[in-house]
Amino acid sequence: MILKRTLVFLVALLGILGVSCSDYQKLLNSDDTSEKYKQAEVYYNNGEYRKANRLLEQIIPKYRGKPQSQRIIFFFAESYFQTKSYILAAYQYENFVKSFPKSDRLQEATFKAAKSYYFQSPKYSLDQDDTYTAIEKLQIFMNLYPDSEYVDEANQMIAELQEKLEKKEFEIAKQYFTIRDYRAAIKSNETFIGSFPGTKFREEALYTKFIASYEIAVNSIDSKKNERLEELKQQYSIILRYYPESLFLEDLDKKMIQVNTLLDKEKQATSQQTE
Repeated sequence: MILKRTLVFLVALLGILGVSCSDYQKLLNSDDTSEKYKQAEVYYNNGEYRKANRLLEQIIPKYRGKPQSQRIIFFFAESYFQTKSYILAAYQYENFVKSFPKSDRLQEATFKAAKSYYFQSPKYSLDQDDTYTAIEKLQIFMNLYPDSEYVDEANQMIAELQEKLEKKEFEIAKQYFTIRDYRAAIKSNETFIGSFPGTKFREEALYTKFIASYEIAVNSIDSKKNERLEELKQQYSIILRYYPESLFLEDLDKKMIQVNTLLDKEKQATSQQTE
């Protein structure tokens, strides 16, 4: 009995959907611009953004130059945004800004155009041209509307994008250590720290520089070993000055024990030579 009722319900539902799809297709093929405009709003308000988008695209040329044009183009951009078609959304929002510079929705359109670029930013391991573009667009928005209600959100997005750029640069610097190119690791981490002084990756960059320097120092020829080991003590002090409870403290302490042991041996060897 339950199975029978379920089948009846499914058949009825499919019938309704079939009629609905048929009506929508007829609307797409019709010449009734007014009805398309009306139904596009219905679809949009019901969250059926793709259907609304197709109807709006058809009627935009019909309303060009008319009072309704501003509303239609804005919601056309919105329909792309809601369906995560961010490249097209950015284009349409920017088209809106250029077409209606006195609109009361100008600020919102400018922000959403910038936000569309933000959503185009790829993961940190890929090319970051779109990330730089997104930061630029968001910064332009904040310069234009410093008191906007969207400023906090724009700042948050910029911070997130900036962190992504920092992570990419840090991973590049760290990669040199992974392939045991220790001199390049030292130089690249120094450059990274200088370029991003407030970065969340600073502690790990200092640590990566330290262990790269350690590998060079302990494997150095005798004439250079002492100087390099003393340099490690300075690096160790700098890390603890900024990060007294460093996540890498255990490994740092172990390596400093080895450093001090080697320095003591160097001093003993020098002392014996002078006696």
